[in-house]
Amino acid sequence: MKNYILFFVVSAVLSLRINAQTFTSSNLPIVVINTHGQEILNEPKITADMGIIDNGEGIRNLLTDSLNAYDGKIGIEIRGSSSQMFPKKQYGFETRDSAGDDNKVPLLGLPSESDWILFAAYNDKSLMRDALTYTLSNSLGRYASRSRYCELVLNGEYRGVYILLEKIKRDKNRVNISKLDETGITGDALTGGYIIKVDKLDGSGNDGWYSNYATAGKNNQKILYQYDYPKPEDITPEQKQYISFHIFTFETVMSLSTYADTVNGYSKYLDVPSVVDFFLVNELTRNVDAYRLSSYLYKDKDSKNSKMFLGPVWDFNAGFGNSDYYQASSIEGWQLVYLATNDSFRTVDGFQIPFWWKKIYDDTLFMKKVSERWKGLRANQFSLTSMYHFIDSVAAHINEAQQRNFVKWPILNQYVWPNAYVGGTYPNEIAYLKSWIKKRIDWMDIQLAGTSLGVAGKTDRQPVSYRLSQNYPNPFNPNTVINYQLAMNGYITLKVYDLVGREIAVLANGMQEAGEHSVQWNAGQLPSGIYFYRLQSEKFVATKKLLLLK
Repeated sequence: MKNYILFFVVSAVLSLRINAQTFTSSNLPIVVINTHGQEILNEPKITADMGIIDNGEGIRNLLTDSLNAYDGKIGIEIRGSSSQMFPKKQYGFETRDSAGDDNKVPLLGLPSESDWILFAAYNDKSLMRDALTYTLSNSLGRYASRSRYCELVLNGEYRGVYILLEKIKRDKNRVNISKLDETGITGDALTGGYIIKVDKLDGSGNDGWYSNYATAGKNNQKILYQYDYPKPEDITPEQKQYISFHIFTFETVMSLSTYADTVNGYSKYLDVPSVVDFFLVNELTRNVDAYRLSSYLYKDKDSKNSKMFLGPVWDFNAGFGNSDYYQASSIEGWQLVYLATNDSFRTVDGFQIPFWWKKIYDDTLFMKKVSERWKGLRANQFSLTSMYHFIDSVAAHINEAQQRNFVKWPILNQYVWPNAYVGGTYPNEIAYLKSWIKKRIDWMDIQLAGTSLGVAGKTDRQPVSYRLSQNYPNPFNPNTVINYQLAMNGYITLKVYDLVGREIAVLANGMQEAGEHSVQWNAGQLPSGIYFYRLQSEKFVATKKLLLLK
């Protein structure tokens, strides 16, 4: 099979054109898929061959190189809902063995699994809104899909820049909850784990149950809670009864006037810190689909944690000012409040938000926790320095490839639903994204802190403490970002060590001003393993652990 795909690549390379360009190599990994003349369908998955060329950080990938990062069978289908109308399709695929069974493998440095997504980001012309959001969520300690950029060649045709994403799935490296099979029908085993989603009922084999409580929509719509794990074909009647009754009990509590009671109210059922983070990520991005579509929650066994967690977050290509409806491009206003109170939305749209979201928002204690969390994050993960660094790093990483992408798909000067901005050039799209984020953060600062907490990531007030933040992403491969804060000007060092204390890298060494700082570390030449990074100044020293996972 490997020789066949390589022959297919070699024979196609001289004629592989991108609207008068020839694609022969990339600084990004190259994914090559051959369906042997079959059409990729919405469903079911068809069997195809896939190879990945990835020679490592800093080494160019040629179409004629060996398929050194994957060479095997996959099952592939078109995925997505509204995105299926776009000419640049996105795909879901599973890696398979020679017998056609699921085969868990690591891809592009991501932990082993069999289910993956090739995300097209067609209507997001920055090509990074989802990757940015998932990185932010992971930096909060909330798992979201990790991402790797690549370029796709499908049946000899160049298809553009894609993002390899982890599909949301129960797994020790993804949604890390207990495995639940058909034997888990009594006792503690019955109580977890579950992943439930609120979403469109797309695809086949979906199932769930309708809430007993109507939404704020004027047509008395009720939320459909769908089984995501276990899958509808695997979940037992006992498990269906347990999780539906558990959420019914929670919603019944939410329907009472005492829903905010700190002992027997919603905090008895929901992990409130996860709700706070879910709210902040969706509101920072002003996600037009927030709370009502692509919205997940999960629950582990009671013996591990009896509460339900909100997340993982998913689907943000229309976030960060990229949507021209439901006021989602406006920098002012809470998207939750709009969706819960706007008469036009509540009357017309078939996908409302669960009634309990607005009640949680109305709880002053909850919003106090939101405010405190926001102020803490603004000094670190939600600083403009951190977000701008990510945006600039990705823009530099894909700069060559995005030019080919927008020759293949010449849409930079076109409206693509639901764009609220058409920049005409890629730099303009990046500038708009950064400007929108700054304005949104400024508005949220006033709402949650009563004052602006910074400009371009620098606080107006002198920092009062030193801080070394956890690197993100973590685990990483091969790039990660480390943020730190200095309380005063001074000489500092930031170094990386291995497990036996040998110095591996010097990331900073010299005089630095008080304030927030950010460095990116590329560990491409090092083997997988645990490392430590240490920040030291005259008055402060701190050490944290990071994990390089190739």
